[in-house]
Amino acid sequence: MSRSPLLRMTSAGLYCEAGGFHVDPCEAVAKAVITHGHADHLTRGCRQYLTARQGRDVVAGRLGPTANLATLAYGETLTLGGTTVSLHPAGHILGSAQVRIEHRGEVWVVTGDYKTTADAICTPFEPVRCHTLITESTFGHPFFVWPQVAGVLADLHGWWRANQAEGKASFLYVYALGKAQRVLAALDPSTGPIYAHPDIAAINHIYARQGAVFPAHGELRDDRLAADWPQALLLLPPSARWRQPCPFHGHYATGFVSGWMLMSDGAHRRRVQRGFALSDHADHAEILATVAATGAERIGVMHGHVDVLVADLLERGREAFPFRSPRCKDPPAVAPAREAHAGD
Repeated sequence: MSRSPLLRMTSAGLYCEAGGFHVDPCEAVAKAVITHGHADHLTRGCRQYLTARQGRDVVAGRLGPTANLATLAYGETLTLGGTTVSLHPAGHILGSAQVRIEHRGEVWVVTGDYKTTADAICTPFEPVRCHTLITESTFGHPFFVWPQVAGVLADLHGWWRANQAEGKASFLYVYALGKAQRVLAALDPSTGPIYAHPDIAAINHIYARQGAVFPAHGELRDDRLAADWPQALLLLPPSARWRQPCPFHGHYATGFVSGWMLMSDGAHRRRVQRGFALSDHADHAEILATVAATGAERIGVMHGHVDVLVADLLERGREAFPFRSPRCKDPPAVAPAREAHAGD
């Protein structure tokens, strides 16, 4: 890199010395700018937090009532130290944001987690022009090419109807924050009754206060579930796989919604019968398109397939470098899904 970096990696995560703040720190720090409310981007105990206004209730719910939490509307600017900071839509979950940092004419953008495919429940992703882009690479391997969302949803509804024909409830495991709400908003309630785990229902209420519209659904504790069981679809967090999620013991089929379902062992590793490849992260091609749209001269790569994406960008003539977070873990090796999964 030809100039002093505006951001550097520390044991606490990304740090901006000119602004005196960290972005998504993994340790308690003085000032934390938070991209979104998922647990791997939040740390309790920071003295001050800043996040996007749309995501305030999500972040506050996870940090607790004593957190000193300020917010910015998308595109609003704030002076932090010698920098100007603004937050911009990342399209990942409710209130997810990219962090734009400007200092002496130099602009860096940290994407946080993002997806470029718009959905009905969060503000769509907007590319932000910058000199240096710090991008996630959760699915930055060229193997990851997302199928059309409409096709995945059609398969999901077909699976639900097939289970109904066998008198089975459909247990659909979805991450409680973000994925559950995206799937729920896309379900056709004419297919059958829908129920949500209480952990998911609580987050649904936060989304609804921000304008998200969901089909009518009950909670697992509803008395109606016993009668609805053979026709019902139950949205459950992954943790519910290890325990009976409700007091009824009828027959059921299991499915999981995640980008990792594109891999051959995805459903097996999660001990479910059927996988649906729907992700709230950008795939390889979408990351490359984002890099181009930002006009970034330099690209730092975090989280996921870091080495693969850096090598790919270098081959394409880009100035790219790894930006390994203390939270960074080696991603699973990729392998294509077997066609047999389509009928499991």
